Amino acid sequence: MYKKLFSAFILFVLLLSACGSTKKIRIKKYFDTAFYDRQFVGFALYDPETDKTLYNYQSEKYFTPASNTKIFTLYTALHLLPDTLPALRYAATADTLFIEGTGNPAFLHPYFKEKAAFDFLSEQEKPIALYADNFYDDKFGPGWSWGDYAYYYSPERSAFPVYGNVLTACKENGRTEIIPEHFYEAVRPGKHLQRPRALTENMFYLPKNLGDTLEIPFVTSPELVRELLCDTLKKDVFPTHTPLPRNQKTLYGMVSDSVYRRMMHVSDNFLAEQLLLMSGAAVSDSLNSRNAVEHILDSYLPDIPQKPRWVDGSGLSRYNLFTPASMVYILNRLYRELPRERLFTLFPAGGQSGTLKNTYKSKNGIPYIYAKSGTLSNNHNLSGYILTKSGKTLIFSYMNNHYMHPTGEVKKHMEALFRHIRDNY
Repeated sequence: MYKKLFSAFILFVLLLSACGSTKKIRIKKYFDTAFYDRQFVGFALYDPETDKTLYNYQSEKYFTPASNTKIFTLYTALHLLPDTLPALRYAATADTLFIEGTGNPAFLHPYFKEKAAFDFLSEQEKPIALYADNFYDDKFGPGWSWGDYAYYYSPERSAFPVYGNVLTACKENGRTEIIPEHFYEAVRPGKHLQRPRALTENMFYLPKNLGDTLEIPFVTSPELVRELLCDTLKKDVFPTHTPLPRNQKTLYGMVSDSVYRRMMHVSDNFLAEQLLLMSGAAVSDSLNSRNAVEHILDSYLPDIPQKPRWVDGSGLSRYNLFTPASMVYILNRLYRELPRERLFTLFPAGGQSGTLKNTYKSKNGIPYIYAKSGTLSNNHNLSGYILTKSGKTLIFSYMNNHYMHPTGEVKKHMEALFRHIRDNY
């Protein structure tokens, strides 16, 4: 009797094992295809409830992450920046208000239109002196493509961003509006060069028939910031090279999650870069992104598998190198450290929001994927969370590099696997 029961138990265990093995084989077949013969691909699937890796395909190898880098920038900002972002630092003497930028990207930004710093400065009766020597980084990140300088996704980094560091051109009542108006005389309508701005100066070229709103990064400088502040505030702002005293005060502006959400949902490179700069200032009192990266890796993520090569906040640089395993690691940290409801609002939802609005849709309209995409030419990645029909939440990272297929074909292969995971785990 006992022998029969024991034999039945062993058979049951073997059947469970076989089922688990079958699932792995079913995942494996998605990579055993000629489609991937001439590209690099890595995938990791992890169950945070059981703390087990469910599937691994070259997840320890390094890939160019593109905008998946923003997941690490998000983690950094969440740990180093306050719930309300510092908008301005200032110190007042008997006859002057001294100010310096915090790297906050929201000041007069075309999307946010943040008003805290603007209202504060507008109300000042004292002369204003701008200190701009707290920026200890380069305008462009390491490894950025020089040819991107004139396009909306590549604004320069700076200590005191104004208007998102872009010129915005749009049609209003048949007339071309230029924001900020400071650049109105520098626009040449009707002339179209290879790029919409000159390489080293603020000379802009708009298409003859301007359709959609066009954003063109401008060349930043402390002097330009001073001029834009003068124009906007309608008062004099003077330059100074004297650092603010230690008893300086901080003016706070927008709720941080508003900026994080925008960065993640539309994959805004400028916001990511400025947030990493601000994080650097939080640990070193100087706007330098390298300080933030080193501090997070050394103090918060010493056990990360395959330490990344991480050089910017946005992922524009092809110098960045991350593994799918390290992506899953940081996503798991976020999953354990943030309330689920808050975390999922920060990521695009498949079929509903942000960069995933038109992909990974479900028939019932309820998202089953919350994830960050990352795309550069010939590279496409997706890392985040997948909700299965059995009620599980799994963490994944799927990275594709150096392919010659259309990106749409790559996405089709990815979606087929995600649907399988959703339906079978």
